[in-house]
Order: sequence, then C-alpha cells, then structure tokens
Amino acid sequence: MFHSFFPQPKLFFSSFVVWSIICMVVWYTVGPQMGAAIGLPPLAPGEAAPLGIAYFFSPDNLWFYLYFAIFVAIFGGAWKVIARDHPWTNWSIWGTAFLIFIAYFTVQAYVAINNWRGPFFDLFQKGLTGPGNVTATELWDMQLYFLQIGAVAVVINVVTAFFTNHYVFRWRTAMNDYYMSLWPKLRHIEGASQRVQEDTMRFANIVEGLGVVFINSIMTLVVFLPLLFKLSEHMADVPVLGAIPHSLFWLAIGWSIFGTALLALAGIKLPGLQFRNQRVEAAYRKELVYGEDDADRAQPVTVRELFNNVRKNYFRMYWHYCYFNIARFGYNQLDGSFLTFILIPTVAAGKITMGLWQQISTAFGQVTDSFQYLVSYWSTIIELLSIYKRLKAFEAAIDDKPLPEIDQRYLEREAAEGELAANRP
Repeated sequence: MFHSFFPQPKLFFSSFVVWSIICMVVWYTVGPQMGAAIGLPPLAPGEAAPLGIAYFFSPDNLWFYLYFAIFVAIFGGAWKVIARDHPWTNWSIWGTAFLIFIAYFTVQAYVAINNWRGPFFDLFQKGLTGPGNVTATELWDMQLYFLQIGAVAVVINVVTAFFTNHYVFRWRTAMNDYYMSLWPKLRHIEGASQRVQEDTMRFANIVEGLGVVFINSIMTLVVFLPLLFKLSEHMADVPVLGAIPHSLFWLAIGWSIFGTALLALAGIKLPGLQFRNQRVEAAYRKELVYGEDDADRAQPVTVRELFNNVRKNYFRMYWHYCYFNIARFGYNQLDGSFLTFILIPTVAAGKITMGLWQQISTAFGQVTDSFQYLVSYWSTIIELLSIYKRLKAFEAAIDDKPLPEIDQRYLEREAAEGELAANRP
C-alpha cells in the first residue's frame, strides 16, 4: 500500500516527522530573526495584520513561503538521491510537499477571515448602537476585503481538488502496478480480484478525503493554537473550574481529547465488523458470478445461506452502530453549546466585544474541529481500516509471511465446510 508509492516508507515518514520538528523548532526560535535579517520581519507587537488579499503578501508570510521552499528542497533533494531508482518519487515527495503547502495556504485564508472578523463586527456593533455612528462606505469597504479573501479561497480550493485527484490516482496506479506484477503470488488469496480492483480504488478515494482533511487539521492546529493561546487573555473565570491561565487553549484541547477517546472506545469493534461485512458480501457476489456461467452454481439453498451470512453481519453492525451513534450524536450536541457555556461569565463581565467574540468562536471552532478529526471522520476511518485489513493479506503473501489471523480463520472455516460438503451423502 505504501512502499509501492513512497520510497522506504518507514524511514521516509520517520525522517519526515523528525525534519518537520526541526523545521518548527527553528521557525519558532530563530525564524523571526532570520526573516528580519533579509528584510521580511514579523509584525510589530500590537500591529494589526493587513486585511484582504494584502495579508497573503505581508512580509512575515512571504518569509514563511521562502522558508518552506528551502527546507522542502533540502529534504526532497536528499530523498531523490537516496531513492533515485524509485519510479514515483516525483509524486510522492514533491507532490506531498505541494499538498502540505496548499493545506497551509488554505488555513491562512481562515486566519485572514478571522483577522477581518474582529474589526468588521466591532464596526457592525458600533453601527447598531445608533444612527450616524458608522457610514455605509466603511461597511462596504470591509465587505470588499472579505470578497478578496473569498476569491483567494476559491482559487486554492479548486487547485487543491484538481491536484489531489491526480495525486491519489497516481497512488492507486502505483498500488495496482505493484500488485499485478506479483499476481501469481496473490491470486490464491480470497477475493484477490476485488482487492486489486475495488479495494485499491476505495483505499485511494478514502485516503484522498481523509488525507487532505488530516493535513489541513495539522496545519490548522499549528496556526490557530498560538492565536487561541493569545485570545485567552480576554477570558474571565471558567464556570465550575474558576481561573485557568490560557483557559481557551487548554479547554479546546481537553474537550477534543475527551470526544476522541469517547468515540474511539465506542467504535472499537466496528473496523472488524466492516472487514467481515466485505468478506460475506464478496462470497455472496462470487457465487452469483459463478452462477452466470454455470447452471449448477448459485443454487437457492447455497445463495440463501450466503445471503443469511450477509444479513447476520449487517444486523450485528446495526447494533454496534446504535450505541456508537448515541456517543457520537450526544457529544456533537454538547459540542454545539460548550463554547457558549464557558464564555457566559466573560460576556456577563463585559470583557469582550462582538468582534472578539467572533474571533474567539472561529479560533476555538477551528482548533476543536482539528482535534476532533477522529470524531468527525470515525465512520470513514473504520471503512479505511477494514480495507487495510484486506490489503494486509496481500502484503503477507508478497513477503511470504503467514496470513493475518482473520484470513487464516476464514480459510480454516472454508476448508472445514468444504470437507463437510464432500462427506455428505
């Protein structure tokens, strides 16, 4: 699944993590001084960020673009030398780097909107207090800033969707070519044709969605966590807990971890059930396909038994999804009012304006949504894990290792049922 597309996946991803940590440490320690040295300094303390499209071309952002390009060139250049014979390095190295960059740029669009929300809603609130306090021209000018940011966001979203589609299809092509080159070793695996054609397709499609969201979530945390840390200085005491330094920062993390742990525990059985569901569906479909060409196959008794297996597994899944959905929908319902609950003392004390409320709400929502990645996409992750389990059998056959335990149990059952059928009078 991975070494067909990425060079030496374990070393590649571990080196990527280490290099990313080094990049972030350098950026947050001496990065601002390095930028100032080349004429691209950060914003001065108390200086407001530019509004509209100018935000994307501010000196500190231009310095980050250059910084990112330099560190990617070093990492990618080293791996091009190490994996010079790998056929997919251009897409797996440079393509991944480009996806990370446009994910960061997408998050910057959200930051630009959040910067706009403060002055706009303060102006809006001022206008609501009485006639003549705000002119229509001032409000129209603020709307133009918003339209500029929106235009950038549209372009980025189109580029992201187009490039991601091509990137993921290349990954599927790499998997398909690799598996087919080893087809003689794989053809004896149950549902081999389905695993090569359908499972690789579904794996690629799910990774496309989950991968982009995951990268965006990481970038959102990198950008918005420091902002939420700073916004916490406007908070009054937290209900029940009292005074907590940087409360918004810690409450966002704690609430999200709680939701993730709750959903992971409630859905712990679901990946295995999805895997078994694919297997019984494949067995039913396979018998029907044989019946198209052989009149002795797909007999009513056999088909009824196979479909009964499908029914049993679906009913079992419905039950487990029932209590999983209780946890998921219950948490989502509480999540909608959590921020309002903790901000009530702050609002009552008059410590924030409408603009600050909007900025806090946006930043808190971005951080919690990113931390709640598993909460939001757990059902899709379950499906991906079940596909991973199926493709794992291919990996075992390629490496001449024992099949995964779940595949071994299936083959043992099939052999036992075949023996019983052969001994029937």
